[in-house]
Amino acid sequence: MQMDVQTILFEFFGGLGIFLLGIKYMGDGLQKTAGDRLRDILDKTTSRPILGIIAGMVVTMLIQSSSGTTVLTVGLVNAGFMTLRQAIGVIMGANIGTTVTAFIIGIELGDYALPILAIGCFLIFFFSNQKVTAIGQAIFGFGALFFGLTLMGNGMAPLSNLEAFHQLTLNMSENRILGLLVGTLFTVIVQSSSATIGILQGLFAEGAIDLHAALPVLFGDNVGTTITAVLASLGASVAARRAAFIHVIFNLIGAAIFLTFLPLFTKFVELLQDQFDLNPEMTLAFAHGSFNIANTLIQFPFIAGLAWLVTKIIPGEDVTIEYKPQHLDPIFIQQSSAVALDQAKAEIIRMGEYACMGLEETNQYLFTRQQKHSDLARQLEGALNNLDQKITDYLVTIASGSLSELESARHTALMDLVRDIERIGDHFENIIELIDYKIANKVDLTEEAQTDLNQMFTLTIHTVKQSISALDQVSREKALMVVDKEDEIDNMERRLRKQHIVRMNKGQCTGSAGIVFVDMISNLERIGDHAVNIAEEVLGGK
Repeated sequence: MQMDVQTILFEFFGGLGIFLLGIKYMGDGLQKTAGDRLRDILDKTTSRPILGIIAGMVVTMLIQSSSGTTVLTVGLVNAGFMTLRQAIGVIMGANIGTTVTAFIIGIELGDYALPILAIGCFLIFFFSNQKVTAIGQAIFGFGALFFGLTLMGNGMAPLSNLEAFHQLTLNMSENRILGLLVGTLFTVIVQSSSATIGILQGLFAEGAIDLHAALPVLFGDNVGTTITAVLASLGASVAARRAAFIHVIFNLIGAAIFLTFLPLFTKFVELLQDQFDLNPEMTLAFAHGSFNIANTLIQFPFIAGLAWLVTKIIPGEDVTIEYKPQHLDPIFIQQSSAVALDQAKAEIIRMGEYACMGLEETNQYLFTRQQKHSDLARQLEGALNNLDQKITDYLVTIASGSLSELESARHTALMDLVRDIERIGDHFENIIELIDYKIANKVDLTEEAQTDLNQMFTLTIHTVKQSISALDQVSREKALMVVDKEDEIDNMERRLRKQHIVRMNKGQCTGSAGIVFVDMISNLERIGDHAVNIAEEVLGGK
């Protein structure tokens, strides 16, 4: 009997591991095959809630994880790409999209799992083309999913004969809340509703659980999957926390509605099973799909109400980083190229303010080690990249018209300014990566080095701020002060390098600490160079 228990445990947990690996590989492969444009799909197709639902479905089918889609949505809300109302539609669509995995499981391909795995491996190892490799990865994941299911099924088969398990399923049949809690807790532990639903389908197929007990567990699986998005929203903006909480509320309301009408829903699922002659796995797949589609249809008219409710539950001012440009209206290009250039400059100044904020957050991250500062700085760098692309495209469109000599000079200057500000973002991102390395490898800087870094950071931030202010106000006086400060930054960088070498020679700091220190002051010095480039555009009168 001992050997039987060991075999059951080994097959079940080994199968679960292979199943989870399969879902990940399949999702990663599909995502790479489709191209890494998932954020663009969500960003461009969420203008209306119904489009958000479709986008949520498509992205979830590609990455094989409703939690993944919701986490992506939380990130977009946090970044200002998406409003809370748009996010609700995506979250609803994600719940429908995740049912695809259950339908895949319902297809009886367990006997062909190993050849599918072999085909996937062949494509991964014998082709250098990235597209073919990505397809191979998706096929490998597909095979691993079924192979894991087969192993889990073998492990779960003896459970139907255990009296204790039989009693538990009986209790879940009589007590709906117990089934809901079991499904919720199991999904929270496994962190994949697809896996827990797959296990439930296996138990149902083995006759270890009946439909009356399985359906509340199915609802619980949906509730449990919300924990991933909640964890992702911790430390994020108020809007992001609201988006994550919407996922919880949406699934809780759905579970409450369907538990109330469980006998009716059970009869509906039995009718589907008889009508279409469904196997046990496909029966639960249809139940899962029906639940999520019906839940979306029921709650869709109340999106505004859900947004209001979650705003009351999670109060506070919403601070987001607006990725999208605010001044680049194409109508100005047609009316007046001079006005369009003014609009581009206004957006560049806004971009410069983001660069200053990013530098300040990077400085905070260095001295506090709090992840929220790193996350915000990275979001600001993402905003800089996006604005760089949008402003450059706008300026290119302006250049396609007829420009006067003065306007042409201004146009060239603005193109240079965009590049300089974007490069500032690249450099503070480099510093963030150095801080990450420093924390991960427990690299300690001396107190003197910390003080030196703080001084150089303060001077660099002040210089960048003054360059943006000079650009905004077209102030030659401030621009000249920036040039003076940049000389000061250069001198400080040379002095700090020498002091660092002295510390190294005295054995006061390690080699890795020295590399981190030198790379940080080098990045700050280059940021100073870009600040003086901005000032020189002002001094040039362009």
